[in-house]
Amino acid sequence: MLTQIKGLHHVTSLASDARMNNAFFTNVLGLRRVKKTVNFDAPDVYHLYYGDETGTPGTVMTYFPFPHAARGRQGVGEVGRTVFSIPTGAARMWVDRLSTFEVANISTSNKFGETRVLFDGPDGDGFALVESDDNRTPWTGAGVSEEMGIRGFHSTDMRLKNAGASAELLQFMGYERQDTDGNVTRFIVPGGNDANTIDLEELPDAPFATQGAGSVHHIAFAVENRARQLEVREALLDTGYQVTPVIDRDYFYAIYFRTPGGVLFEVATNEPGFDRDEDTAHLGEALKLPSQHEHLRAKLEGYLAPLED
Repeated sequence: MLTQIKGLHHVTSLASDARMNNAFFTNVLGLRRVKKTVNFDAPDVYHLYYGDETGTPGTVMTYFPFPHAARGRQGVGEVGRTVFSIPTGAARMWVDRLSTFEVANISTSNKFGETRVLFDGPDGDGFALVESDDNRTPWTGAGVSEEMGIRGFHSTDMRLKNAGASAELLQFMGYERQDTDGNVTRFIVPGGNDANTIDLEELPDAPFATQGAGSVHHIAFAVENRARQLEVREALLDTGYQVTPVIDRDYFYAIYFRTPGGVLFEVATNEPGFDRDEDTAHLGEALKLPSQHEHLRAKLEGYLAPLED
């Protein structure tokens, strides 16, 4: 069993419009845009990162907004809902705030004894806010007060036809089975960061998901550094998983592999962080390009649509 993985690092999804995506996360949810860069493989597409003040691992939601991308179809083999942590007692305030912005499909529920606010993002993305005793310091942007501010990730909900093999994988990765609520089984990594929870929802009769705008592309798990990452990679290879070589993503190093249930997993380092090329006070303001795309700067700055007025 691995001990290097400490919980979620980031969640990356697909969107259809960069400006709409940026407005939703910064103006509605009150997160900070901590990096404005481009997709390594498609530099004419933004890669946007939202999180707390510094983009602490376990707080960062990232997006590839492909212009006019078709909406994904929900189903199994995907992360169906990304869940953020909010303070105990803040759910009612969030229902009111989301209603003011006419956010789609707002509802409340209770799972594992936790109060949840469910809602959809601009592309039908599934989100929830969960009340929890979370002491992380929120970013308080766009009029979101500290008493209701998002603390970071709480968990992700994976939808699977059969959860057995994915449960075994999570346990190999250091997660422990904590509880079951209906067809959902909860796993928590002990001694991890505050984004330490994964829920597996078993839906044997559901169709397979099709990725598109509103779909989660992958979820990333946090390790402290490159040495711990290489240990994880070697262990996964020894277990039979097809794992990519280490890839430098400028703000972290990444490896990727596909899970038995079809979800793409990444293991990302906490180093070097989002302040490696920008002062903390100005994170997310300038367009930052990977070195291999710097020669395209003039072209990309003319092509990529402004995110704000």
